[in-house]
Amino acid sequence: MTAMAERRDVVILGGGLVGMTLALALARQGISAHVIEREQPADLTAEGVDGRASAISSASWNLFCNIGLGPRLEPLGCPIEAIAVTDGMKPGRIDFKPAPEDGSLGRMFANRDIRLALYAAAAEQPLIAWHTGAEAVQRERGAHGVAVTLGDGRVLEGSLLIGAEGRRSPSRDEEGIALAAWDYRHRAMVTALAHEKPHQGTAWEIFYSAGPFALLPLNDLPQPTAGGLLHRSALVWTVPERDAKGVIGLSDGQFLAEVRERMGALYGRIELIAPRMAYPLSFQHAARITGQRLALVGDAAHGMHPIAGQGLNLGLRDVGALVEVLAEGMRLGLEPGDAQLLARYERWRAVDNFTTMSVMDGIVRLFGVPGRTASAVRRLGMGAVQRLPLLKRFFMDEARGMSGKLPGLLRAPA
Repeated sequence: MTAMAERRDVVILGGGLVGMTLALALARQGISAHVIEREQPADLTAEGVDGRASAISSASWNLFCNIGLGPRLEPLGCPIEAIAVTDGMKPGRIDFKPAPEDGSLGRMFANRDIRLALYAAAAEQPLIAWHTGAEAVQRERGAHGVAVTLGDGRVLEGSLLIGAEGRRSPSRDEEGIALAAWDYRHRAMVTALAHEKPHQGTAWEIFYSAGPFALLPLNDLPQPTAGGLLHRSALVWTVPERDAKGVIGLSDGQFLAEVRERMGALYGRIELIAPRMAYPLSFQHAARITGQRLALVGDAAHGMHPIAGQGLNLGLRDVGALVEVLAEGMRLGLEPGDAQLLARYERWRAVDNFTTMSVMDGIVRLFGVPGRTASAVRRLGMGAVQRLPLLKRFFMDEARGMSGKLPGLLRAPA
């Protein structure tokens, strides 16, 4: 460690949705952070760079409110009032609708809107030293702290290194953490649609053997399209890798025709209102999420299929647990990199991460089995869930992120 280094409590590698949420949540507890991000904020928030939208669970929304983002984000999110799950639009679907006292099942936000809110809040927070357009060329972890050397020669020091770099985490790889990983050999086609009929806050998850097809409610457009359409939904259409090149190569008109075939007349006339993007889909789960003065959060720890939209929410649960562990430990006089605190974080997150990842992977495989018999069995099971209130309640609590031991930041503000 060098005497000329800039020192803060923690050093966060990665200033994406999870990394920056973590920095803001830590700052609310009086914990300072260096945040190192390779990209420039303007590049990450430019129109058309990330056309994805995220389903923010009730617990994750509580987190955003508890760190002061509620007023910025409230008008931008579309409440998810119901979730409809169906096997190829055949009879026997499941409808999830929360009890009035539970509020919505979550909220849909454009990723760009979340980034803009996070970056605006971070710029106002003196406990966050934000290093953008910066490359971490060397990471050191030792008995007395951590140090990260940037490409320009600056050295940033702290007590704990937090890997939030995403799926290709250098911090995880340098620690030698084993990774269970496989390629689903599918791609997610992501865009946004304007449509004639209102979505009434319903998220549709339509399963086909070739891959799920999801329509996710967004706020209405500020003004109608040229075709007079006002209502809006995000589309996530999963296609096999062998078909992806062909789908990517379709004209907009051909693409819309394929979309209509899968959603039928559900929303009437439809138009494309956003660029079409394609993302490869894979599974990866780290055998552990801590090391010497190291903690992993978000996709650095676990990456999943976008089915049910739980990936970001799982990362935000990492944030809530890690912040609570570090804040309580520091109040007792321990430093953030203390091995006891990291062991507690590991234990807290292990079951939730493993369970959620396993269930999501199982659902992907279950609905990917082709044939009429498999479809009939799935619809029989869905019909049973539809008729059993306790089972439906269990699935809704999972979707809302309200099951298990919740960190304080994920509970409703007092």
